[in-house]
Amino acid sequence: MVSLSISMVNLVLLWLSFLSLTSEAVPSYRFHICSNKTTFIPNSTYQSNLKDLLLSLSSNSTREIGFYNNTVGENPEISVYGLFLCRGDLTPDACQDCVSTATNEIVQQYCPVEKVAVIWYDGCMLRYSNRLIFSVMEDQPRKYLWNVLDITQPDRFLKLAQTTLSDLVPLAANASSGAKKFATKEVNFTVLQTMYSLVQCTPDLSSFDCDRCLREAITNVPTCCSGKQGARVMYPSCTIRYEVFPFYQIQAVAPPVPAPGPTPIPLLLPPPPGKSHISSLKIVAIVAPIIVSVVLFFMGYCFLIRRKASKTIQEENAANEISIVESLQFDFATIEAATNKFSDDNKLGEGGFGQVYKGILPNGQEIAVKRLSRSSRQGVGEFKNEIVLVAKLQHKNLVRLLGFCLEGEEKILVYEFVPNKSLDYFLYEPKRHGKLDWSKRYKIIGGIARGMLYLHEDSRLKIVHRDLKASNVLLDENMNPKISDFGMAKIFGVDQSQGNTSRVVGTFGYMSPEYVRYGRFSAKSDVYSFGILILVILSGKKNTSFYQSDGPADLLSFASKHWEDGTLLEFLDPTLGDSYSRNEVIRCLQIGLLCVQKNPVDRPRMASIDLMLNNYSITLPSPQNPAYLQTEQSMPLSINEASITEVYPR
Repeated sequence: MVSLSISMVNLVLLWLSFLSLTSEAVPSYRFHICSNKTTFIPNSTYQSNLKDLLLSLSSNSTREIGFYNNTVGENPEISVYGLFLCRGDLTPDACQDCVSTATNEIVQQYCPVEKVAVIWYDGCMLRYSNRLIFSVMEDQPRKYLWNVLDITQPDRFLKLAQTTLSDLVPLAANASSGAKKFATKEVNFTVLQTMYSLVQCTPDLSSFDCDRCLREAITNVPTCCSGKQGARVMYPSCTIRYEVFPFYQIQAVAPPVPAPGPTPIPLLLPPPPGKSHISSLKIVAIVAPIIVSVVLFFMGYCFLIRRKASKTIQEENAANEISIVESLQFDFATIEAATNKFSDDNKLGEGGFGQVYKGILPNGQEIAVKRLSRSSRQGVGEFKNEIVLVAKLQHKNLVRLLGFCLEGEEKILVYEFVPNKSLDYFLYEPKRHGKLDWSKRYKIIGGIARGMLYLHEDSRLKIVHRDLKASNVLLDENMNPKISDFGMAKIFGVDQSQGNTSRVVGTFGYMSPEYVRYGRFSAKSDVYSFGILILVILSGKKNTSFYQSDGPADLLSFASKHWEDGTLLEFLDPTLGDSYSRNEVIRCLQIGLLCVQKNPVDRPRMASIDLMLNNYSITLPSPQNPAYLQTEQSMPLSINEASITEVYPR
C-alpha cells in the first residue's frame, strides 16, 4: 500500500514537471516595471532607435549563451541600451520565442512611451534604458514572487533553500568568460519532496559583481517568502529561484559504468546430472558484500571529492580576501604626496575620528583622505577586516572606499572625492539656499532612502549607520546624495535585530530616544535619524535652532504642531517659494513624522519608506505621537493593511 501511494505521488510530480516545462512553448509573463519619470515622444528619433534595438535583440536570440546586449544611436542623448537574458536551460528556439514575445509585448502592452523598462517571463528577462547598463551590477528595480502554498517545517526548509542557493553562487559567479553564469541543484527535503534551486547572472557581470548580486538576493528570501513552497527574487542583473517541482530542464547524468564482476551464474538452469550446484543463499552471501563494498567505495570517493572541492573553495575565498586587501592598500608616501604632506590648505574637515584632506593621485584622480587619530583603539587585524567588508559595499548612494594605508601607527582611509561638500553646507548657508530647489531636495531624500535600504536589507552585510545626519550626506557634481562616515556603523548578524552599548555615540537631535536613554540601537534607530533628516531638508532649519521660550522646543515639535494644525506648507523652507509639488511635500512630511514615532515598532522599515516615496497608490498611516513631543494627540489612524510585495523606484 505504501509502495502504491509513493508511486502515485511520483506520478503526480512527474505530471506537474511535464506541465511546467512544456508550458515554456508559450512564454509565461511574470512582471514588468516602467519608469514613468522618463518618457519619449511618439514618432521621435528615440522611438525609432528603440525599435531598431528590439529588432536586433530578437534577431540575436538564438545565440547559445542565451544573452545579448546592444546600443542603438550615435548621440548619447537619444541612444538606447538594451539586453536580454534567457534562462540557462532553455534551447535556442525556446529562448527566441521568449525574447520575441518580450520585444513585442513590452512596447505594445506595458511600456509604450517609457525610456526605461524591464520585463520578466519564466524563461527570459529583457530590459532597456537611456543610460549605459552593461557590465553594471544593478539591484533596482526588483520583484519578489512566491508560491502560494505553505511548506511544512518552514524553518528547516528556508535554511535548506538559503544553503543550497549559496552553494550555487560560486558555480555561477566563477563561470569562464563567455559562458553562462547559471547553476542548478536538486536536494531532498523529505522522502517525497525534492527542492529544485536555480541561480543566474547576466554574463557581462564580473565574478565579484555576480557573487554580490546573488548573495544580496538570497538575503531577501526570509523577508519576502518564508514559509512558502517556493520563491524567486528577480533583479535586473541576477535572479534566484527555488521550488518543490522541477521548473527547469534537469540535466541527465549518465549512470556510472558498472565495475567488472564475475560471470553471471545461470541460476534458473538445472545443474548437469551428477554435478553439485551452489544454492541461491550462498550466491547472495557472496554477491551482497561485493555490491555493498562497491557502493561504499563510491560513497567514500564522492565524499573525498566534495571535501576537496569545499576546501578548495575556502582557500579561494581566503585568497580573494587577501587579494582584496592587497589591491586596496596605498603606501604612506603616495598619500603624503597626494595631500601635500597633509597641509592645512588641503584640509576638508575634522572630527573625533581624525582629519579629512583632499588629495590628488599621480594619475590625476581626486581623493578624500581620512587620517584616523592615533588614539583609535582599533587593532590592525580588525582594521583590515573592516576594510574588506566596507570595500564590498557598492551603491551609488554610498561614498565609495578606494583603499587604505596602514604603516606604523598610521591608519588611513581613502575615499572617492565628492565635489559639492555636504548637505548641511547648502541647507544652512543663505547664499547657497537657491541651489537646493524642491526637485533637488526630493531627489536627495529618495537617494538617502535607497542608500539606507541597501545598508539595512539589500547588501550582503546588515549595517546600522548610527550617525545619519546632514553633514554626513555628501553631494556629487549632479547633487546626488552619498552617505558617508561609517566610523560608528555596526555590522549585525543575519538573525540580529538589535544591539546594546554602554557608550552612546552620535549626534544629539538625530539620535533616537531608546538609543540615548538605554543604549539600544537597531535599524529603527537609523529610521528615526532619517525622519529628522527629512524634516531638516524640508524646513532648512537645524534641529538645534529652537530655543525661544514662547515657541516650539525643537524641530520635531515644530513639525508636529503644523501637522496637527493642518498648516503643513508653513513648515516648508520659505526660500523655496512656490516651486514645489504640494503632494510631494505633504507626503515627505508625513513620512518624516512616521519615522520619528516614539515606539520603534511603529516606525516603518526603509523598504517601506522607499516604496512610500515612489508609489503614490499606497495610503500612508497617520503618524502617532512622536518621541519628545510634549503635547498629547488623539489623531485617528488610517493604516493600510495591504501587504507590500515589491520594492522599487519609479
